[in-house]
Amino acid sequence: MSRSDLERLSKEELIELVLRLHRPAKTSRTSSKPPASDRKERREKSRPGGAKPGHEGHKRELTSDPDQVMEHRPSACSSCGEPLPADCPAEVVSVHERIDLPPVRPVVEQHRRLCVTCPACRTRVAAPRPAGADATPFGPRLHAVATYLKTFQALSYERLQAALSDLFGLRLSQGGLMNVLRRAQGCFAEGRDAALARLRQAPIVASDETGVRIEGTNSWHWVFRCDDAVVHHAAPSRSAAVVGEVMAGHRPAVWLSDRYSAQQGHGERQQTCLAHLARDVAYAVEAGNDLFALRLQWWLDKAFGLARRLTALAASTLARKRRELERDLDAILKAPATGDLAQALQTRMQRARDQLLTYVAFPGKVDVTNNACERALRPAVVQRKVTNGYRAMWAAKGEADVRTVVATAALRTKATPFATLLATITD
Repeated sequence: MSRSDLERLSKEELIELVLRLHRPAKTSRTSSKPPASDRKERREKSRPGGAKPGHEGHKRELTSDPDQVMEHRPSACSSCGEPLPADCPAEVVSVHERIDLPPVRPVVEQHRRLCVTCPACRTRVAAPRPAGADATPFGPRLHAVATYLKTFQALSYERLQAALSDLFGLRLSQGGLMNVLRRAQGCFAEGRDAALARLRQAPIVASDETGVRIEGTNSWHWVFRCDDAVVHHAAPSRSAAVVGEVMAGHRPAVWLSDRYSAQQGHGERQQTCLAHLARDVAYAVEAGNDLFALRLQWWLDKAFGLARRLTALAASTLARKRRELERDLDAILKAPATGDLAQALQTRMQRARDQLLTYVAFPGKVDVTNNACERALRPAVVQRKVTNGYRAMWAAKGEADVRTVVATAALRTKATPFATLLATITD
């Protein structure tokens, strides 16, 4: 804005401009910014580190089944110098452990086909080709390790190549690594289809998405979640058509998401994530002095409080408290709001009016926040920041399949990512 533009502004417009310039910066508490962006502010306000007075100490637990136990006995009395026989009764006074990793080297199993000449008819007979000889020379554990490091430790191809060489003495080209990962990802198609089938029958579904670079263009990583399945999906689009493709016509009883338009209208009823609204309200309170934002913050606190006690209240009590919250919200939304932040917040809340208290009708089944989906997306966000995306769409879709199977298994069995990877690739 030039000087002449400023001179043409009215007094009210100048005041509004100055107020906007002096608004506080957004943090993870008042926006969707990640908590890591608050690190500098936290460091400036942090207290001295170390244990506080009265804090109970903690230490690593001793191994219950050590590979080797070595006992150290005194050979002579420290007082009189008398030798101590080996059969003297002894007691353990302390235990010390030394833990290390053995050298890990690739185990190479070389198969040689032999040819023998028949002594009767002089026919040269070759041994049959061993199973898997026409496929990859790499075994399932190597496929699982490479997939784990690439997908769950966010290593780029270059860093993965270096890690396998430095740690295991295994030298693979980046093209070879790409083939290893592509073969491994193919093992997860069946598990992905099973998770999709459960998702398409679920009564309650939550969804979220985040941006990612695929083949040098802007694309999106979606996640869909129900009680017994988590489905990751890579797509070049952020439109509602992606939801239609994943859900294949299924309309759950409740759809939980933020207020993004592509996430609307996919369920019989909608629950808006209250955490997103709470962050917007917190920023409006911090940036201005409008009573409207304060009243909304108070109302959201009551809504969160009800969610925490939902399963402990009788149906009649829930109905009464819902009516109270609806009556209070209607009164708040009818009140005048001053300032652009408060007015935008009022408009947003009015549009979401019928989507804020859906959870009350489903005690213990519908969350009031979409935090579970955001946690499921976090590893993909880390991957994006570290590697800057995917070279090919097949890699993005294959990694989404891997995350689908691993996240779904964690819901059902609490299995670790590597255990699920190895079991899936070995089967």
